[in-house]
Amino acid sequence: MVLSSGAALFVGLTLLTNPQQTASPIDPAPVARRLAATALLAAQEYRVGIVEGRVVSRAEIDEARLFLGESRRSAQALPAALGAAIGASIDSAISMVDRTVHPDSLDTHVRRLTSTLAAELGITLDEIPSLSPSLALGAEVYQANCASCHGVLGRGDGPAAPGLEPRPTDLTDGNALRDQSPLDYYRRITIGVVGTAMPSFEPGLSAQDRWAAALHATLLRLPPPAGAVPPALLSFATTGRMSDAELLAALNANGSSPGTLAQVAAIRSSQPDATASATTQVFDQVRAELESTYVLARKGDSAASTSAFDAYMTFEQVERGVRVKDPALAADLESGFAALRSAIASGGSVAELDTIHHRLTSGLEKAERTLGNNLSPANLFLQSLVIMLREGLEAILIVGALMTFLVKMGASHRKREINLGVGAALAASLVTAFAIETVFHLTPAKQELLEGITMVAATLVLFYVSYWLLSKMEVVKWNHFVKGKVNDALTSGSSLALASAAFLAVYREGFETVLFYKALFLSGDTSSMPILMGMALGVALLGGVYAGISKFGVRLPLRPFFGVTSAFLYYMAFVFAGKGVAELQAGGVISTTVLSWAPRVPALGIYPTFESIVVQGVLLALLLAALIWTFLIEPQRPADAVGAVR
Repeated sequence: MVLSSGAALFVGLTLLTNPQQTASPIDPAPVARRLAATALLAAQEYRVGIVEGRVVSRAEIDEARLFLGESRRSAQALPAALGAAIGASIDSAISMVDRTVHPDSLDTHVRRLTSTLAAELGITLDEIPSLSPSLALGAEVYQANCASCHGVLGRGDGPAAPGLEPRPTDLTDGNALRDQSPLDYYRRITIGVVGTAMPSFEPGLSAQDRWAAALHATLLRLPPPAGAVPPALLSFATTGRMSDAELLAALNANGSSPGTLAQVAAIRSSQPDATASATTQVFDQVRAELESTYVLARKGDSAASTSAFDAYMTFEQVERGVRVKDPALAADLESGFAALRSAIASGGSVAELDTIHHRLTSGLEKAERTLGNNLSPANLFLQSLVIMLREGLEAILIVGALMTFLVKMGASHRKREINLGVGAALAASLVTAFAIETVFHLTPAKQELLEGITMVAATLVLFYVSYWLLSKMEVVKWNHFVKGKVNDALTSGSSLALASAAFLAVYREGFETVLFYKALFLSGDTSSMPILMGMALGVALLGGVYAGISKFGVRLPLRPFFGVTSAFLYYMAFVFAGKGVAELQAGGVISTTVLSWAPRVPALGIYPTFESIVVQGVLLALLLAALIWTFLIEPQRPADAVGAVR
């Protein structure tokens, strides 16, 4: 493995130092980052080998020289003038090692060198993630790639260790490694350790995997986490570059105390950044870096290549989460970033860059929805409860009112027909639920399309029901509606007329309930428990309402009931409209046109795309029209005209 890694490094450096052999210009950013990493590691190794002006470990001094030698070779791949200046500075560092200068002097020299390099190229050398690396991923990567040498527990006793010289580092030795940070480990994992069996994992592991393994490795020397994490040390961007000694100093703690080391472990283990807000920050950063890339690329600025690489590295912080939920989308975004870098390197046209720009911005919009598109548990519970109460109460109100009017009109003996209609409607609702669920399971390849259609259908029905409730807010209108149903049934003389009226009234509610719950389950992704809890509570409350109506008759305050539920149903229609469009965009049915100025409020189904904004804008216009008609225009109409319409 060491030989293969060395060969790959040699080929890479050969291509870098012979640009006429390549088809495209070289991006200096990766070369600069490797150079800086090896130089900084050299300073660290040198510090271990020198104590009070004396050489205490010749092996560490030799390792520092090897690291500086790697930095010197990397400098040859930089632009000529910069490479010459940096090379001369590295030569000075090698001379300082040969003269056994104080470690602080070499450290200062190397840090000045790396600062110059970053300033000249306009790049960031230390790419510390905004999100804390996944500890679970780190353990997985470590066991797959590191345990064979370092051992399962990190003691340097893996099955391959006996044949290695020098032996693998004991990662559990806290005293020896207290000056090592996750960033230091990341550098070693990325570039390898020259003169040892530690290879470069950069070709085989993503930056996300390497960071996760680095964080896991720093925990192997610490006790189980315990204690509070100070707010100032919650950000991995801060703690990722800090050694254990620096964390202890920040805590004003005694490094020999098990309790303080446990607090250091708590800081390392804390992952408060893994939240929706942090994910949003990552996507915002990717978009900002992409916009900067396009501006530079259109100007023909060579820094565009570096900016494109930085954008991709930022995306890698969330790439794994996207891949878990939508592998095809993650692959498409990765190929999009590769196409962008290729177009910049080959001097692509403005039209080509614009095409890639649209592809990436659309993909990033879909990816952000994929990671943060779910409603909160409280929101899901409340919506579930309201759906069950609204649909159930309306069915109970209609059936109760039908019964009441039958008694008033001397036809109480026909209640059995209403009961038959109700029973048939409930059975039909269950069959509908089974059919819809079966369709979704039988066509997984079209899931986004079906989910989008379901949510759009739910939007239309919700809006209609919301308006219908507004139009029936007055008790007179409600009584007129129900009395008309009863009169029609009694006048027809058919035994099926009342059953049909009850069936249609209840099945309409049952169908709506099935449709709304399907859309709600889709909105909640895998968070089904809050929905089920809201459903159960709604059923229990409906049972109490039904018992009360059966005993005391219809006594609900209709105006506030219809007003509140109408408003809430409109809110749900608005949310489902945005999410339905998002699903249709994910399924490729409609296009995705990102609007940089538009807001993003997932709880309201608002996304910054032209298509979703237009649909929700139409809903707002319809709401305004419905309110004007119901409360301003219709009350002013002549009574005979209103009666004729009714």
